[in-house]
Amino acid sequence: MRTIQIEGKTVQDWKKEYPLINELISTKEVFWSNPKYELFQTGIKKTPLNEKDVKAAEERLKRFAPYIAKVFPETSKLNGIIESPIVKIPSMRQHLEQIHELELPGEFLLKCDSHLPISGSIKARGGIYEVLKHAEDLALQQQLLTLQDDYSIIDSEKFRNFFSQYSIAVGSTGNLGLSIGIMSAKMGFNVTVHMSADAKKWKKDLLKSKGVTVVEYKEDYSKAVEEGRKHANSEPNCYFIDDENSSDLFLGYAVAASRLTKQLEDMNITVDENHPLFVYLPCGVGGGPGGVAFGLKLLYQDHVHCFFAEPTHSPCMLLGLATGLHDKVSVQDFGIDNITAADGLAVGRPSGFVGQTIEPLLSGCYTVSDDELYKLLSALIDTENIHLEPSALASVFGPIQLIKEKEGQEYLKKHHLADKMKHATHVMWATGGSMVPKETMNEYYKKGLELS
Repeated sequence: MRTIQIEGKTVQDWKKEYPLINELISTKEVFWSNPKYELFQTGIKKTPLNEKDVKAAEERLKRFAPYIAKVFPETSKLNGIIESPIVKIPSMRQHLEQIHELELPGEFLLKCDSHLPISGSIKARGGIYEVLKHAEDLALQQQLLTLQDDYSIIDSEKFRNFFSQYSIAVGSTGNLGLSIGIMSAKMGFNVTVHMSADAKKWKKDLLKSKGVTVVEYKEDYSKAVEEGRKHANSEPNCYFIDDENSSDLFLGYAVAASRLTKQLEDMNITVDENHPLFVYLPCGVGGGPGGVAFGLKLLYQDHVHCFFAEPTHSPCMLLGLATGLHDKVSVQDFGIDNITAADGLAVGRPSGFVGQTIEPLLSGCYTVSDDELYKLLSALIDTENIHLEPSALASVFGPIQLIKEKEGQEYLKKHHLADKMKHATHVMWATGGSMVPKETMNEYYKKGLELS
């Protein structure tokens, strides 16, 4: 281990203070219960955002719905609302019980953000939302639009010519770039996506086919964001979508919660003191899972328990939360390589904004190995015929860790949940997959079978 100082202490000092760090450095699968988690009524007072902010985001998406329905016909069934289905996965649950020799009580549901229209991942929520908000702000400032207008008028040469005077830039491992690139190009913006080394070739090719400028880096996500920010600052009329610090992205994700509530009601699923809800969210820099968790806590308060899932080689949010250092620490500081097949989660340094916002409301985090992701990917195809990209499978490992690990059992006991698990609902958030090319998916599937 390199002799470096992190916030005035050596790596050895940090390891002594937080023994969990030894396991993270060994890239072991761990389950961590958040000691700073607290009751909703006190925790929510520590956050900079509130219900009004989420409601405003929800209303903005409704205003844009006529435009979205017009330019993306695949959204017309839902009248321009970008939403994903939720499905029961009982066969996958049985498979997991057999493989892990565990009883996994409760209902297993998969929230298929993998099948969100337009860009096929959870990023179609926050990424698209922030592009729309920026477009609305510009058009309102120039009095091209009023809040009372039918926003389908935006689909015109007049608006495309107007937006073509402006640029949008973003740094991404792939999925955020897809959502922002596709939406911005459709509206007429000049858009540049700065892609990290982890970004898959097919994602870059798809963006280029939409007229998006793609800048590639040999370094990881942090470098792509840093360069994207520099590029935006050097160019007039360029707006940088900052995945590390954006409250707009965060709020776009948070809108998912009220829609999930409606879906659960339609399935006659109760969430209350005796019917707890557990939600497992794959986590990269933190914006997507943070926003969704925040929205869910606003609605279900102490009856929902949210956990972030990270690859064993990229546990940045867990490291930031466990040490309290947030974005002042990276996995590389501790010699962890940040190399994972879960490209959307290949982030070495977490968002400080998200970590601090969600800290009192997050139940915990766990890590999962790449091999496990591939095995789960193949199993989900075999049991339920659902195709996800590797990073999305991080969510499916959640109930296993919660039930199997000692720390998970202690969490259930501490919060008086152990005897309520038969009536629990587990929602695994499938963050991406529907746009993966068939041949790439076949490679993933074969790899999972070989490892099983």
